[in-house]
Parts: sequence; structure tokens; C-alpha cells
Amino acid sequence: MPTNFTVVPVEARADGGGDEAAERTEAPGTPEGPEPERPSPGDGNPRENSPFLNNVEAEQESFFEGKNMALFEEEMDSNPMVSSLLNKLANYTNLSQGVVEHEEDEESRRREAKAPRMGTFIGVYLPCLQNILGVILFLRLTWIVGVAGVLESFLIVAMCCTCTMLTAISMSAIATNGVVPAGGSYYMISRSLGPEFGGAVGLCFYLGTTFAGAMYILGTIEILLTYISPGAAIFQAEAAGGEAAAMLHNMRVYGTCTLVLMALVVFVGVKYVNKLALVFLACVVLSILAIYAGVIKSAFDPPDIPVCLLGNRTLSRRSFDACVKAYVTDNNSAASALWGLFCNGSQPSATCDEYFIQNNVTEIQGIPGAASGVFLENLWSTYAHAGAFVEKKGVPSVPVAEESRASTLPYVLTDIAASFTLLVGIYFPSVTGIMAGSNRSGDLKDAQKSIPTGTILAIVTTSFIYLSCIVLFGACIEGVVLRDKFGEALQGNLVIGMLAWPSPWVIVIGSFFSTCGAGLQSLTGAPRLLQAIARDGIIPFLRVFGHGKANGEPTWALLLTVLICETGILIASLDSVAPILSMFFLMCYLFVNLACAVQTLLRTPNWRPRFKFYHWTLSFLGMSLCLALMFICSWYYALSAMLIAGCIYKYIEYRGAEKEWGDGIRGLSLNAARYALLRVEHGPPHTKNWRPQVLVMLNLDAEQAVKHPRLLSFTSQLKAGKGLTIVGSVLEGTYLDKHMEAQRAEEVGRMGTEPTVEGQGFCPSWWSQSRPAGWACHLISRAGLGGGTTLSWKNFALLVAKNVDSFPQNQERFSGGCIDVWWIVHDGGMLMLLPFLLRQHKVWRKCRMRIFTVAQVDDNSIQMKKDLQMFLYHLRISAEVEVVEMVENDISAFTYERTLMMEQRSQMLKQMQLSRSEREREAQLIHDRNTASHTATAARTQAPPTPDKVQMTWTREKLIAEKYRNRDTSLSGFKDLFSMKPDQSNVRRMHTAVKLNGVVLNKSQDAQLVLLNMPGPPKNRQGDENYMEFLEVLTEGLNRVLLVRGGGREVITIYS
Repeated sequence: MPTNFTVVPVEARADGGGDEAAERTEAPGTPEGPEPERPSPGDGNPRENSPFLNNVEAEQESFFEGKNMALFEEEMDSNPMVSSLLNKLANYTNLSQGVVEHEEDEESRRREAKAPRMGTFIGVYLPCLQNILGVILFLRLTWIVGVAGVLESFLIVAMCCTCTMLTAISMSAIATNGVVPAGGSYYMISRSLGPEFGGAVGLCFYLGTTFAGAMYILGTIEILLTYISPGAAIFQAEAAGGEAAAMLHNMRVYGTCTLVLMALVVFVGVKYVNKLALVFLACVVLSILAIYAGVIKSAFDPPDIPVCLLGNRTLSRRSFDACVKAYVTDNNSAASALWGLFCNGSQPSATCDEYFIQNNVTEIQGIPGAASGVFLENLWSTYAHAGAFVEKKGVPSVPVAEESRASTLPYVLTDIAASFTLLVGIYFPSVTGIMAGSNRSGDLKDAQKSIPTGTILAIVTTSFIYLSCIVLFGACIEGVVLRDKFGEALQGNLVIGMLAWPSPWVIVIGSFFSTCGAGLQSLTGAPRLLQAIARDGIIPFLRVFGHGKANGEPTWALLLTVLICETGILIASLDSVAPILSMFFLMCYLFVNLACAVQTLLRTPNWRPRFKFYHWTLSFLGMSLCLALMFICSWYYALSAMLIAGCIYKYIEYRGAEKEWGDGIRGLSLNAARYALLRVEHGPPHTKNWRPQVLVMLNLDAEQAVKHPRLLSFTSQLKAGKGLTIVGSVLEGTYLDKHMEAQRAEEVGRMGTEPTVEGQGFCPSWWSQSRPAGWACHLISRAGLGGGTTLSWKNFALLVAKNVDSFPQNQERFSGGCIDVWWIVHDGGMLMLLPFLLRQHKVWRKCRMRIFTVAQVDDNSIQMKKDLQMFLYHLRISAEVEVVEMVENDISAFTYERTLMMEQRSQMLKQMQLSRSEREREAQLIHDRNTASHTATAARTQAPPTPDKVQMTWTREKLIAEKYRNRDTSLSGFKDLFSMKPDQSNVRRMHTAVKLNGVVLNKSQDAQLVLLNMPGPPKNRQGDENYMEFLEVLTEGLNRVLLVRGGGREVITIYS
């Protein structure tokens, strides 16, 4: 089961002085023999569960040479002082990853970390801008507006941008829930949903990135052969109507050559790609500015760009210049170039095309400008089948019989059958690229701040650009020109380039370099993504791709990426490749939203995103929108992508990926009892899935009623309705003799639990001949917390509440105040997590959290405060930080006298020859009286409760025996008692308790709750009474105190 709160065992001393203590804490059935040597303290597990300590065994420095921290000196070897390790806690770049795969795979090859230098603008905003704005904007957006109309185009863009915005919100929550190491989006998905989903979605994301590279390369070649250098085509159309086939062959040849050239650039050095990135981005920005400048200019001075129409059909002007049928000079007419295209000769008597004879030739302005009113004509969609004429509405036309040679005439024809779903699939790749910032998380100065801000700002910016361009294109450009995909009516010029100012070449050159840069970025990122998947080892046949050059460059992964990218280039059509990569990106975004929704609904203690503007309903909406868009784009592509992901999932599951990443699916499985128990038996859960499983040890009075019912309320507040609660009590005697009382105790426990504990738990009672044996053995082992026959003590922690009757009930509300944490030693991060859990409950929600730590004489308190603030920032915990300086001074007479009185009392109890159980009964009587007096002080209007009857330890036989004892022995014993000197170690411990109590009282006397490190228990039997005295002194004068003794296992992590 997960880590639990219960008793922590006492370790035996090396000199054998702790044998009796070891006997007291040994569980029933524990095998005898020497304990195997453990390589490190803590939970006995590999250090994958240590989220922030690089080495728990701190350097053997003089931690406790002085007197200030003497009370904690016995545990310094395993639980180091906060002041000595705080710098390591904050400087997470020098620490272990907190998960086993990064401990093993990355620790060996970790280089000296470079100082992060990129901020939000350079590191996230600009890369996202460069990846989102690209080939679709320059080559297809005008065509989409012309075919779908302004309204439907606006709907397409709004849907896609909403999908990416919701995904970005979910991604921001995941990315700010801890440090995201190398791997970016793949790391986030896999560590949130597990190795099976992570491997499947990771490969889908890899394939999407690879096909994106093919799309960018195809866009580059289309710009080159269509708009820059049409004469560079290798294949020419041999017959009329063969231009499309020849173009596809040219795309394949030039695309393959370009792919090889880009792969060589990536292979030689990524640094060249990174250096050119800003140049490519500058081209994109200048192109967009040129578009807006052209729109503004067209409102006042529209450009003269004539478009020739025959009837209502648009003509391609690649083969003629003048839009006339014949020239008239000196009363003579001469056939024009257009006449020769539609007739079989230049003579007036030549046979001409029937439609050419019946309809007139007219010229219209292709870009009439923003003030022309063409916007209303472009509002509605104009879908057509493949090979249809591009016609202008409202222009008179004389229809003719079916034409057989239309494809050989200079008409502008549609190349593919357009539909709303097809346009969604073609457009969606233009909004991908939102994860460019998260992929660079390791290079960011503050990733948890930069990723959400930069990504969301980039989406807002690009959404504005796309939506505004749709409106502006519809308002400035003629509809037939918008539907002319390759600019044939404009003499083969780029449509969006003709709108731009000052020259169309600004857009042509800018879009060319933009698509080149995007292709290089895809060929750079995809191999690294494949390498990260291969190095995780979840897909065995991909392990070879985890290797590369000596500097870590993924050579084999680059080779596979080039081969897959070549398959996309052989398709040779940008419109056919775009829906394929849309599927893979949509599936990736779907699982990002799913990961955020699962983590939010599970509400695990580790789910503490610094980004607060998220909700599970937004993630669910984003997930539903991604799924809908997948089937809108292409239902068969969607099913194929799901089938591929499903096959990968089942393969990883079949191969048995032995990875524990603390993912949400594993956390979800913990809620299913049978499956969870079977899985958890293989080992302890990951730190991220840690939940408080509480064993509440209750005392019952003579009527079997709960003495301290507020302890149950505090338990429910601690776990906020999550986790498992076991409420137990031990009754003295045998079950056969008092089975009715046992049933009554269980019934009372269950009735007392239901109204106070929010959630479900168990209320068992156990019988034992002695109460301490029952606490140690029956309650812990029988409750299932011991893992069967032996107790795994390192998985447990102990919480002791002082003045528990003054703790709030669930109906109470604190309107303010503080929860103060005094962090003295580090024992697993329990002190950090408990206040966070309490503040999830409505009782403590309005309380502020303050964390105090103690600085010694040699410590730099200013640096300690900065380091602690940085550490809490990475933990996503909001708290005020204060470092208290404890000056080492001489031991006061009060401390000396109090230590002497403590030891004299202990010696007197020993001379009275009381048994251990009798001494415990006396101590319990004193405790009950102190509790009663404290309750009377807290509630002055109520009468003090009558203490329970306690069996007297003095009997008649003992009194007679004491009278007739040797008087000389008694006198000598009392002489020794009054002449004894206190032990120096006890004096130092008392000094620590007194000084620390004074500091805590000064800072936290008015706090609603004070959490303190519980000092380590004594290692020998003789120190029990002194230990309790130290605890009493340490917490004296405080109202509500929770002493925390962690088991050493980490329960909190900075990683996602």
C-alpha cells in the first residue's frame, strides 16, 4: 500500500545498547539475524523517489558540534539539517531527476549544466510564432477563404484555434506542475499517462513532426517551381492536361534532393539551424507586415491587377497578355493570342469553341481593395468538384452544350474536390507548433512562467493574424482570384503576394525561407523526439535509435526520420499530406487534454500546477474538440491513426514496460481496489502518487466512547477526503471474555467516524493482553500497513497532535491566521506537504502558510532564504519564508536546573522500583491531569473535567516492603540523588528544547497550527522519560502543535 502515517521504529545503537529497543519495535514474524547492510538511508528503495536530494548522506561535517541543535544530533546521519543542504534543494539542476529512468539514463551522461538564459519572448514566444505561421498561411489560406467563404473560413480557423488554446491551457498546467527535463511534450504525456500511452502518443507525435517536415519541403518546392523559377521544371507536360502529373514528378525529384540537403545540414551541426532560425522568423514577420501594409494601401490606392473573364469563367493568363478576342487597327481586325487558343486558326473564318463564340471577354480588377464592397460577395462558400470552372457570380454567361475539350483550353479549373471537412484537414497544420516552447524547457530561465505565458500569447497573436487575414482577404480580393489556388489568372503570381506592399517578391522570398526554416526545424526536432523514446526503453525494437554520435546527436534516428519523410514527399501533394499530419497532432493534443483532466480529477497531492487558470471541464472540452476534428478531417485517417496508436499501446503492454513514472493512469488504478492491490504489491508507489493513508490510534473510555473525537476531524482535514483511513483501538483482555464490548467499540467508532471523516475507512478493534503490545503489533500489522508479516518501517511516518481537543471540527472555519512550519531537519518532505493538504480543506483554506528554518552561526541566512524561496517555487507551494538566526550562547542556569530536576525524577522512579507498566501508568496520569488543566484554561467558562480513575501503583505489600528496607541503602540512595550532576548530553538537549521553544513562541504563538520536526526517539530504554520531557519543553506554551516524524521516504517532488 502507499506510504502510511504510523509508528516509526527505533534503530539500535552500534554498541549494542539498543537491543531492548529493537525488541520493542520488532514486528511479529520478523526473521532473526543481522539486518542487511543498506546502501543509503531513507526508504531502502532506489533513489528514484528522492525528488531533490542528490546525496542524502551529507558530507560528514560538524553538524552538531555546538549546543543549539543537540536535540536532533542522533539523526543527523540520515536526516540532514536544512541549513546544510538547502542550497542543494534549491539548485535542482545539480540534482537527481526523481525518477528511476533519469537516474540511470541521464546521470551518467549529464554534462555541466549551462546557465539558462532565454526568457519568455526569445525562448517560447518567437519559436511558437515561427512554427505556427508558415506554409498554409502563404500558399492555401486565400484559397480556403475563396472556397469556404468568409463565414465558414472564420468558423474553421476559430475551431482550430480554440482547440490549440484549450490544449495550451492543459499543457501549461502539466508543464508548470514541476520541472520538465529533456523530452518536452513527450515527457509530459508519458509521465502523466504512463509508458503505454506515452509510447503510443510519443510515436504519433514523432510521425506528425516527421510528416510536417515533408509538408514544409513540399511547400518549399511548390514556391520554387510555381512562383520563383517555373522554367526549372525537369518534367514537362507532353500532352494537354498533363501539367498536374508533370508537377507531381517535379515535386518528388526536387523534394528528395531538398530533403537530402537539409538532412546533411542537420547532420553536420544543429547550431547552424539554430543560428538561421531568427533569420527565417524575420522573413515571416516581414511578410506579414507586408500583407497588412498592402491591405491598407489597397483601401486608398488599389493595385491595377486585371483578371480576364470569358463569360463568367476565369481565364489563365499564362499564354496570353491582352484580354481581347481580336485587335482592330485601321478598320482591320487581327486575331489575338486568345483567339488562337480557342480557334483552330487566326482567320476570322476559323472554327472556334462554341462557348468562346457565344460569350464576351471582360476584364475585372483582381484586387479591388478594402473599400470596394467585394466582402459581401465573398461571405458564402463556393464548393465545387474536381475539374470545375472557377466562375464569377453575377456576370452574364450563355451556357452551351457539354464541352469535351475544356481541359485543353486556358480556363482556371479546380484541381481537387473541396469540402468543409477537407479544408479543416488542410488548415489544421497551420495552428500546430504550440509545443515549441515546452520542447525548449531546459534552456529557459524560468520555464514554469515562460511556457504558459509565451505559448498562450503566441496562440493569441497567431489567432488574431489568421482571423484578421480571413476578413481582410475577403474584403480586398475578388472571389475568383481567391479560388485560383496557383495564381493562374494573375500570370502565375502568388495571390497573397500581389496584395502585399511594396513588392510581391517580399512574400515569395519570405515564404520560401519560412518553409525552409520550418522544414529544418522539423528534421531537427523529430530525431531527438525519437531518441528520447528509444532511450526510455519502452519499445525494445527502437533502442538502436537511442544511439548517436559522440556528442549525442541522434544519427540513426535522423536516418529513420529521413526515410519516413521521403514517403510523405513521394505523395507529392501538400493537400494530401496535410490531413495525415493533422491526425497525428490532433491525437497528441487529445492526450495532453486527457492527461490534464485525469490529473485534475484525481487531485493527487503532487498535482500543484503553478498555472492556475485551468479546469478539468476545459481539458475535457479540448479533448472532445480534438476527437471531433479528427473525424471531421477524415474518418478513415482518424481510425487509422487510432489503430496505429492502439497497436503500439498493446505492444508496449505485451512487452511489459517496467516503468513507474507516477502517471495519472497509475493513480487512477489506485482507486480500483483489486487492481490497485495487485499492482502495488510489486513495490511502493511513485512519489507523485503518494497519498496519506492514515492509521488513527484512538483511546476509549470505560463506556467505549472516543476520548478525543476531534482527532478524527483532523484526520479528514488532513487527507481532504482522499486516501484511506483506518481508525483503530486496542482493548485489554481477550475477545472471548468481552466480545460485546468489542462490538460496542466498533459500532461507536463507526458512528463517530461517519459524520466527521469525509470519505471511507475502517473501524476495527483489537484485543491484547497488554495495551503497548497491541499498539505496536496488532494495530499496525493487522491493519495491513506492515506488508504482510514484516513491517517496512521506512514507508511510515508518525504524527503526534498536542492539545488535540483544541483542534477545529469540520464545521468550523478559520477566517485567517497562519499555519507555521518549523523545518529543522529533512526527513522526506512531509513537513512541506502536510500544510498543503490541510489548506485543501475548507477549515484551513484561508490560512496562510509560513515556513521557518533555523540558521546556525556559520550559515548565510540571506542565501538560505533565497534558496528556500526558490525550492518552494519549484515545489509549486505558496508560502512566506523566514530564516531565524539562533545565536549560540552559554547554557542558562534555568536549563541546567531543569535538566537536573528531570534526571532526579527519573532516578527517583527507578529507586521506587516500579515496573515499566506502572511507570507508564504514572506518566499517563500526569498527562491526563495536564490535559484537563489545559482544557480548563482554554475554556474558562466550563468546569474542568474530572480525571479518569487511575489504578494506584502503591499497594499495601509495597508499602510494608518499603518500610522495612535497609535504611542505610535508602539514605545512601537519596544522598546520591541530591548530589548527582546532570548528564552533559541531556543538558545540551534541554538547551536546544528551551532555545527552540523560545524562538517558536516568539514567531508562532498566535498561529492556528504549528508543525515541528519531532526529534528522533531515544535509542535506549533509559531515555524514555527524558525524551518526553524534551518534547514537553519544546512545545510548551503553544496551543495547537503537530509533531511530524517522517520515515525518510520522499513524498514530494519538483518534477512533473
